[in-house]
Amino acid sequence: MPKIKTHKATSKRISKTGKGKLMRRKAGQDHFNSRETGTVRGRKRRDVMMSKSFAKTIHAVAPYN
Repeated sequence: MPKIKTHKATSKRISKTGKGKLMRRKAGQDHFNSRETGTVRGRKRRDVMMSKSFAKTIHAVAPYN
């Protein structure tokens, strides 16, 4: 059985924690941030954990990540 190819764009956007949870970057921080409050801008800078159902979908695309 051959190996499954990893979708490289997906693997660059997610990272795995020590316990195996998948983290992703918060969306919407490229532009139009001057109108946001400081609290919202701070929240956008943080990484967020992916839901378990979405993590299963990601595993099909990036199995070794």
